[in-house]
Amino acid sequence: MRKIYFVLTYSGSILSKIVKTYTGTEFSHVSLSLDENLDEMYSFGRLNAYNPFIGGFVQESPKFGTFKRFYNTKSKIYSLEVSEEQYESIQSLIHTMLEEKKDYRFNTIGLFAVALHLKVRREKCFYCAEFVKYVLDSSNLELALPELIKPDDFENLEGCQVIYYGKLNQYRV
Repeated sequence: MRKIYFVLTYSGSILSKIVKTYTGTEFSHVSLSLDENLDEMYSFGRLNAYNPFIGGFVQESPKFGTFKRFYNTKSKIYSLEVSEEQYESIQSLIHTMLEEKKDYRFNTIGLFAVALHLKVRREKCFYCAEFVKYVLDSSNLELALPELIKPDDFENLEGCQVIYYGKLNQYRV
């Protein structure tokens, strides 16, 4: 068995405030990490920490980019055990997406459609929670996640364990 990690965050950026307002939840973003140190952390978000309007597939870290800029980012980190095959499938899919990174876009329309309880799916376009769900579904994890997915939906997954709650930049293994 291996573990994957869901990293729920709230940076306090303008977009995160908007998302938090319409979801009514504590966190506005979710990333998927393949290791406990959060060295391999992936999501869909800002391509540049200083430009909230251009987004896509991003490798994230508490040490650089958006989370370094928004150093007071609140976080809650969950672990989930998966099989070796599921882990390898997740890893393979993410590495394929990294190789084709330029082909992926941020699903802005889909993100705002969720507030209206609508699903807008576009090819090779994701918002953060949609991406994490896609990776999990594609890797044969049957987790009963809703179609209209939001970051807080990852808090209630069966088998998930909270391993950290606090400022992201203070997380240590």
